[in-house]
Formats: sequence, C-alpha cells, structure tokens
Amino acid sequence: MQLRPLDPRSRPSAGLSPALVPAVSRALTLLERLAQQREPMSLARLASELELPKSSVHGLCNTLLRFGYLHRQDDGAFRIGPGVMPLAEAFVAGTGITQEFNALWLDAEPDETIILSVLNGPDVVYIAARNGRRPLGLAFNVGMRLPAHLAATGKAMLAFQPADAVRSRFGSAALAPMNGRGPKHVADLLAELKQIHERGYSIDDESVRAGVYCFGAPVFDAAAQPVAGLGVCLNKAMLGDDAGARHRDAVLCAARTLTQRLGGRQPHSERG
Repeated sequence: MQLRPLDPRSRPSAGLSPALVPAVSRALTLLERLAQQREPMSLARLASELELPKSSVHGLCNTLLRFGYLHRQDDGAFRIGPGVMPLAEAFVAGTGITQEFNALWLDAEPDETIILSVLNGPDVVYIAARNGRRPLGLAFNVGMRLPAHLAATGKAMLAFQPADAVRSRFGSAALAPMNGRGPKHVADLLAELKQIHERGYSIDDESVRAGVYCFGAPVFDAAAQPVAGLGVCLNKAMLGDDAGARHRDAVLCAARTLTQRLGGRQPHSERG
C-alpha cells in the first residue's frame, strides 16, 4: 500500500474534477483553515479569511457542529470538534505503515520517544507515536500537527522532494519559528535540506521545544518517494558522548526496515 502525503495543494483542479460539490468543498476548506491556525476562530474571521458571506459560513458551522466536527466555545469562537477523531482513527487503522511501525516495538517499550508522521501542506501530522520511558516534556499524539520546516520528520521527507515542490508548499512568506529557532526563509530551508539529503537524516535541535533533540529519517514507497518520516526524540542532555550517534543509527535502521516492509526502495537519483 502506498501512503501519499495529505497535501491540499496536490488536489485536482476544478477543471479535472467537475463533480466537486461546492458546499462540501467549502466545509472542508473551513475545517482545514481551523486546523492550520491551531486556535479558535470567530464566525466573522472565518468569513473574512474564506471570503464567504457570513450567512454561508454560519450555515456551514451549524452543520459541522451538528455532526461534531466543530465545537463552539463560550465566547462563540469555533475550534475543531471531537467528531474528527473517529475519522483519524479509521485512517490510521487502515494504514499499513502504522501497523508496521507499531510492530517494530510490539514487544519492547522504547527508552526514547519514537514518532511517525506524514506531510500535510506546510505541516506534518503524526499518525503514530510511542512515547518513551524517559521524560521528554513533550507528548506526541496521533493527529498532532507541527510545522514541517521545523520537525525532524518533516525535514527528512522534504529533503527528498524536488526543490520546486518545497517552494510551492511554503510559498514566499517568511517561515514562522518556534522556540526562536529554525529557518526563516525557504532559501534557508532548502540549504538545510540539501545537507539532509546528502547525509540521509535530519536533526531538530530544540527548534520545536527547548531541551528536545530529534533525529529524523524518511520512509520510501516503491517509487522511491518519501511517504512518511520516522523520528526519535530525546532530552538533549541525554545525547551522550557519541552526540546521539546510537539514536541516529537506530532511526535510520528503523526507517530502512519500514521501507522494506512496505515494498519500498531507497532513492538513488539526486534531488532537483
């Protein structure tokens, strides 16, 4: 089974998909906007950002509320509701890569936190996680999103995509940092991705969370395309004298194993 990144920008254009239902498209766009913002949004703000009449957005929100896909706060703002969780769980349950990921640690509880993510636009979405026995101060949960240009798993996947695809994914706006770190522009990101591509693994050195250090490696499909990112996260103070080499080697080995179990193959061509 080939798992494709969930990238809204990769959807067919209206000209190629004449059967698209406008109301459904607007509802999904509304949900995606809330997911991207990671904060509650008022009806007026949603209408403004979606460039839709308030009456239309009001109807969309009421419908999504009825089915549990939205939740309305006491101040009237909307956020993603619990109704999306069964959809996420069904997706994860039916995804072979998550089953293979969990099988790697079926009989062992890892010391460090092990994570698996896929790309979704400019973010990564975590589809599996095994939180380790050692305290990290950051819990990874299924469905959690982080900026792909900061997350180790995101950078591991991006490094094996064409440069034009990376530019298209992030656009021309400045890249937002977390914890005061990370590339500020796409040009900076591309320079880092080139290094990652050459060595085969990525590093998040406290870009997401102070004190948290992560190694990431890509998982490939049969076309040698990155379909997921595997990562190991640990407290930076626990890197040890080998600068975390044992963790780096472990995540590379696990990523190769997942690639093989999916019938994938490592790429041999250079990144464009």
